[in-house]
Amino acid sequence: MVNLGLVSKIIGQLLLLEGFLMSWCVIMSFCYKEDDSLAFLISMLLTLSVGLIALYCGRNAKNDMSRRDSYLVVTSTWVIFSVFGMLPYMIGGYITNLTDAYFETMSGFTTTGASILSDVEVLPHGVLFWRSLSQWIGGLGIVFFTVAILPSIGGGGSIRVFAAEATGPIRTKMHPKLSTNAKWIWSIYLGLTLACIISYWAAGVSWFDGINYAMTTTATGGFSTHNDNAAFFISPAVEYLSALFQFLAGINFTILYLFLFKFRVRDLFKNSEFRLYLGIVLGATLWIGYLLVTRLDYDIEHAFRSALFQVVSFMTTTGLYSDDVGLWPHITWVIIGVLMFLGASAGSTSGGFKCIRGMMIIQVLRNEFRRILHPNAVLPVKINGQPIPQSKLTTLMAFFAIYVVLLLLASTVMMVAGIDNTNAIGIALSCLSNVGPSLTGIGPAMTWGELPDYVKWFCSFLMLVGRLEIISVIVLFTRSYWKDN
Repeated sequence: MVNLGLVSKIIGQLLLLEGFLMSWCVIMSFCYKEDDSLAFLISMLLTLSVGLIALYCGRNAKNDMSRRDSYLVVTSTWVIFSVFGMLPYMIGGYITNLTDAYFETMSGFTTTGASILSDVEVLPHGVLFWRSLSQWIGGLGIVFFTVAILPSIGGGGSIRVFAAEATGPIRTKMHPKLSTNAKWIWSIYLGLTLACIISYWAAGVSWFDGINYAMTTTATGGFSTHNDNAAFFISPAVEYLSALFQFLAGINFTILYLFLFKFRVRDLFKNSEFRLYLGIVLGATLWIGYLLVTRLDYDIEHAFRSALFQVVSFMTTTGLYSDDVGLWPHITWVIIGVLMFLGASAGSTSGGFKCIRGMMIIQVLRNEFRRILHPNAVLPVKINGQPIPQSKLTTLMAFFAIYVVLLLLASTVMMVAGIDNTNAIGIALSCLSNVGPSLTGIGPAMTWGELPDYVKWFCSFLMLVGRLEIISVIVLFTRSYWKDN
């Protein structure tokens, strides 16, 4: 059975971490002398209190985590973090509806970036910082963040938790010890964020905006401190810098580590997933840029910049925008829809299906066509020269099937709710791929607040399922998970 004592103990530790993060927002509130400090103080005390109670309940639990425990820990952590993360919104009166507050918080932690707020500029600095911080923490994973600082997860528990939360079908490690691996990855993440902050500041962005936009850029989240999002700055330099750091955050962090710290440039360009990722970004940018020049009379530089920004933003599932995609030719919606579905690299902060899975499926289909002509041929699927075990290919096809079925089901639910067909598909794809903006009505031009409450709860579930890559969550709803054997 599930070791509920250990689950309670770990969640207690994580809630203490969340309370500590809230204290940063308290400091921010005091610095700007605004009225949200009390809301964060109360939220912090409640979070810390419940965390201590959970720790006490699990005080005698053995540090021996099973695979079953790890899936419950990961899923329940994201749900509970969002429950306590919404407290500052509700206690401060900034979001009074429970559904809206939970939706906004889940969107933050899953780095989806969908917002029910129509005017973020009226929010105090502490609340704006909390929105950005929630995305930054969720970028590489709430539990993964703690693997580096929670030595109490024993018995191989750290590895199982990492496997339950990490993205992509193949786990690559830069160090044999997982906690050291986690520290290196978070060091890269922190370094990328700091470099982004400095770059924004050098481009003329204020320190507060620079910090917030840098956190949501490197987390590929998309929350902003202005209603006009990245278009607020009216700065080509900011757009190019933002596109650059979004692109970097969409690269597998293990490959990024070899590139930045080992100076192994050749390894970066030998990596087949990176080459596909780079090729799709360039190809889609040139295609959309051409359409903007020929159909909307953009000048060449503006067309290239706007196309590049939106292509990188949607493919990395960041959701920042500098132009209204809803006004573009409809063929560009198809291109962007494919980018939203595919996503960037596995092992990055982006959502979506992931490039590496797309490569594997293409190879599987190619091999099946070859097998028709050569029934006895041995046709392995290889990534970077390494054959992929049959068990992983079976898991891949199951994941693809569940992803497509869930996408169709979600689109149907949206249509039943009275949402037009284009937006229904866009919203479902946006939530499941953790993108944020949709293609037409919902997204850059409007907020998600007009959706019915039950649709918002369903969207929150889709965000969670998309962030944890479906199977980690769906397994909790199977009978076999709860059986003793």
